[in-house]
Amino acid sequence: MVNSMKLSSEHKKYKFVLIQYLEEKESEFLNEWNETIKINEIDPYKEKIKENGYGMYSLVIQTFKEVLSEDVLIKLAYQVAKERLEANINIGDFLYNINLGRNIIIRNLFGANIPINYMQKFINDINLHFDTFSYHAVTRYTNLTNEVIEEKKSYISENHKDKLAVLGQISSSFVHEFRNPLTAIMGFNKLLKRENPDLKYLDIIDYELNQLNFRITQFLHTSKSDFNEEQREEISVLKLIEEIQELTYANIVDASVNVEIDIYPNFVMTASKDGLKQVFLNLFINSIDALKDKEHPRILRINSLIEANERIIRISNNGPAIASELIESIFEPFVTTKELGTGIGLYVCKKIIESNDGYMNCVSNENLTTFSIHFPKVQNELIRV
Repeated sequence: MVNSMKLSSEHKKYKFVLIQYLEEKESEFLNEWNETIKINEIDPYKEKIKENGYGMYSLVIQTFKEVLSEDVLIKLAYQVAKERLEANINIGDFLYNINLGRNIIIRNLFGANIPINYMQKFINDINLHFDTFSYHAVTRYTNLTNEVIEEKKSYISENHKDKLAVLGQISSSFVHEFRNPLTAIMGFNKLLKRENPDLKYLDIIDYELNQLNFRITQFLHTSKSDFNEEQREEISVLKLIEEIQELTYANIVDASVNVEIDIYPNFVMTASKDGLKQVFLNLFINSIDALKDKEHPRILRINSLIEANERIIRISNNGPAIASELIESIFEPFVTTKELGTGIGLYVCKKIIESNDGYMNCVSNENLTTFSIHFPKVQNELIRV
């Protein structure tokens, strides 16, 4: 009991010695810190950095005087975090300056001539003080940064919605103006083909008219919230792919593309046929366009597979890789890899697939770019090969 009281009395004595030493050396320690800290000249809070350093040193002394509440420490940490965010300066500089101050204090602390067993306890207290401050400052900084990011995401999302609203207004005004004469031209072209099956260029005219109709439909779909207007039916994927291959034949030949199809003969999907046709057509055209920038061989590969509970169609090409920073947003509206692209084709494709209970993704590297279409596999379904 006597030894315990003596220990407590000695501890108080050396704590008092430490406080006196820190107060006496305050100017010396802070001057050394001011001469070595990192301050960016464009930092609007560069004067506050020094002020906060003085405040932090004062809080260390208050800690040993046992008059400091953790709330005061947290308040300063939150203030510094806000200033660092507004300054838009690397948070690493802040942590460097904090640890620099810690090292200066601890390195010079032995000048107080306090026995090592008490000194170690005081050093532990100082480390805890700085670690607590750094934890709250960095946590607050991270939370504030995330809030800013979410605000920017929200703004971008609203901006996209505004663009889609404007696009919807434009679409509703010109779609009928374009489609009515286009439908008439397509009808007369079919009559010409029926009456003059050997007449040159009618197939090309028919293809280009279908392409124009396809682009108009894309704009119309982009402005709609409902992509699931058409009735679903069981579709032979192989037959649909062969139909798309025939539609894009002129493009395939012109670009010297080798088309490789590996699809189960009885691989079927239940979806909107026109919608799925639009998706495949868009992916074919995109792949062919990408392959024009690739030396031979130019390969467009379509295959089907069953994995776990999914039926998957993959449309791949060995053209140039899509930049990694674009992959995550490739299905967003107005995002495109083409110089003259509209950035709505893949967005419409994604929405069509999602409206049919599926999803799409994209993987791209130097060897292959693959767009995958995933549909849920019907329970106990068998693919007849």
